Amino acid sequence: MRTDAAPVGRVPPTSSVPEEPAPVRSLVGLPILRVAMVGCAALITWLALLAAGFPSPFPPTILFAAAAMLPVNLASLALVRRALHREGQRARDLIDFSWRRLGTDVLWGLLWLVVLWVPFVLAVIGMMFLLYGGDAFANFQTVFYDQDSAPPFDRVLLTVLAIVSVVTFAPLNAPVEELVYRGYSQGGLVRRWPVVWAIVVPAAIFAAQHVFYAATPDAMLVYLAAFFVWGVGSGMIVLWQRRLMPIIVAHFLVNLFTSAPALVIAFLPPEVVAG
Repeated sequence: MRTDAAPVGRVPPTSSVPEEPAPVRSLVGLPILRVAMVGCAALITWLALLAAGFPSPFPPTILFAAAAMLPVNLASLALVRRALHREGQRARDLIDFSWRRLGTDVLWGLLWLVVLWVPFVLAVIGMMFLLYGGDAFANFQTVFYDQDSAPPFDRVLLTVLAIVSVVTFAPLNAPVEELVYRGYSQGGLVRRWPVVWAIVVPAAIFAAQHVFYAATPDAMLVYLAAFFVWGVGSGMIVLWQRRLMPIIVAHFLVNLFTSAPALVIAFLPPEVVAG
């Protein structure tokens, strides 16, 4: 397979990157703003559940969180596109989508999914052993699933949430996050900072965002470590390939795998879900 990447030190001819990148406060501030928006979406969703008579721990379960990400992703997309335009860049050039290369990009995405999944899983297991020692595997269910935070079994509600999550979260979240963290933030920081810090800082902010998807406090710690590892790996891949499309494919598949099962749960009998 070809990388279709620009040689190191060159910018793909389709983009018009200025001599001076955006200021650091913007390159770091936009990802932090996204994290704040994700936190606000989780808080508003939690308060809405309380008002509707469905008290649950904070943050809400991933099914509600995925549905609530639609306005966050739309706002993030508008903000990152505006920020890129100020620098003479376009989101489409960073993504570099091409029907001609789609098959190759899918293959690259599948490869990167495997490459990133291995250290991600190792980070999860490593953090679990740090937290629980020899009882790590026995505590997986209680750490990553909180029975009290399970959504009420309302077939219509779950069906709507599942459809919204799959239709909007999976295809929109991946390109938006890659544009914010790897395309705009890392892409600008590599022209101002040493490469290591240009990758690590966006990856750390990316990891912080995912605490709002965790079911328990211990899961927050595990997510911080695991998604930091994922973010660093993604940053290295983007730095090498000089385009976002392959890593977007990998990211999209992860989002699809985590949201699509809700379509099945929504149609299960109540006694199955309750059990």
